[in-house]
Amino acid sequence: MTESYDITIIGGGPVGMFAAFYAGMHNAKTQVIESLAELGGQVNALYPEKTILDVAGFPGVKGRDLIAGQRQQLEQFPLTIKTGEAVTNVTPNDAGFTVTTPKGSTQTRAVIVAVGNGAFAPRHLNVENETALAGQHLFYSVRDLESFRGHRVMVAGGGDAAIDQALMLEPVAKSVTLLHRRAQFRGLAHMVDLLQASTVNVQTPYLIRGLEETAAGEVDVTLKQVGATAATTHQVVDDLIVSYGFTADHSALAAWDISMAEDHRLIAVDRQMMTSVPGVYAIGDGATYPGKSPLIAIGYGEAPVAVQAIMSTYFPERRGPVHSTSITLKP
Repeated sequence: MTESYDITIIGGGPVGMFAAFYAGMHNAKTQVIESLAELGGQVNALYPEKTILDVAGFPGVKGRDLIAGQRQQLEQFPLTIKTGEAVTNVTPNDAGFTVTTPKGSTQTRAVIVAVGNGAFAPRHLNVENETALAGQHLFYSVRDLESFRGHRVMVAGGGDAAIDQALMLEPVAKSVTLLHRRAQFRGLAHMVDLLQASTVNVQTPYLIRGLEETAAGEVDVTLKQVGATAATTHQVVDDLIVSYGFTADHSALAAWDISMAEDHRLIAVDRQMMTSVPGVYAIGDGATYPGKSPLIAIGYGEAPVAVQAIMSTYFPERRGPVHSTSITLKP
């Protein structure tokens, strides 16, 4: 027999995990399907050492600690967690939807899409030797701070992620250089203030034009000043971290038997997080509406809205938590 669920959450990042927690508080039979081998999405896969600043009650929390706390939160409920499975199709039927993965099909009354930016891949540095040095001296994320201890590290990029990586490496590395192709950074004002008050050596406006491994196992980085006609310069470091952002791919959703309206390549939702397909909701970075900001904190707020809408629409006889102060969990 086909297993049946009240709610299926597609995507096991922080926002999808919180939606599962809130569904558990409603006693909804829920499954979470995540294509990666572990829950946590980009936070766990790419930024486990990143300090996240937009979670209420935490002045700063590392990505890995945030996800560990959310995993513990989920353990309070008998949820079905499926990792290493990609959803290949969502098909509407009289009872809701059939959700298909390479491992089989399940039935669900409602769906919450929490896939974030979809399949993601880092924007690679387009220079010779990139492939040979990747994973050795060239990295696209910081997964373990200790591996950079005592090293001379260069971080390339101008957004919040690049600034954050430079700052968190500062107390560990021997030296940190932050390289950006513009004189101004795109990061939040507070992060830029912290950068200016740090010992990080800021070099702008420069581009990386080449990489060469030295006989001593270092990396000779060829730099070119933007707009200048002067010859290139060189800087030798132990490690280079490129933080140019990521490319997103939502093409997997296009193969489903449902067609959700989009706005600038994001899933358009209403005030209850419902898509143009009744019974299908979307939350997190992959969903959009007027005034939307791509913050974890925003996604955390969207998760209960979607769950509450599902429960009120499809399971009105089940009474769930109405206000935070009314929530009581077993110790």
